[in-house]
Amino acid sequence: MPPTDPDPTPATDPSRPSALLRAAVDTEKHVARSGWDQPPRLFALVRTALLREREPSLAGQLADPEDDGFTAVEQERLPPTADLESLLGRMAWPPDVEGVALSVERIVVPPEAERELPRGPQEATDALMAHPDRKDVRLLAACLRDGSRTCLLRQRDFDEDDAVAVGPDIAPGLTHALASTLVDGTD
Repeated sequence: MPPTDPDPTPATDPSRPSALLRAAVDTEKHVARSGWDQPPRLFALVRTALLREREPSLAGQLADPEDDGFTAVEQERLPPTADLESLLGRMAWPPDVEGVALSVERIVVPPEAERELPRGPQEATDALMAHPDRKDVRLLAACLRDGSRTCLLRQRDFDEDDAVAVGPDIAPGLTHALASTLVDGTD
């Protein structure tokens, strides 16, 4: 069964993005305001209405009361790690967290450059950093418990809000690993 979007608006108004996409775009713009060379940043996606109900003091900072979307809540104590996949594999979220978003920066090179990398990890890193066709990108992957997923990609060379690529399959491994943090172990 295809994932369902808890926001019914897209079915009636295809010009309006889904609640997940709106949250992902807002989160990506928030991260982008801090510039480049950032560590990974993790966000819980919580229904804005639930947050408004439980934290009335935040009401002025939250989206329009008519918007039944998500608010991204940054998880500020993300431990530094060289193995992000392992860290994600050890994460779980309480039921009120309906989704999660992760921002991570990467270096992208053409496939032939990857095939020619030295075997040693430090030598490979040095070769990537020095490659003339290297591109710095920031990915923001976001997913919901219902299986909905999206990914945004911003290139340092084209660092504008209107130049961000959007799609569900931009980084399928990352969205899969992120989605696995939402799986309830009792299923």
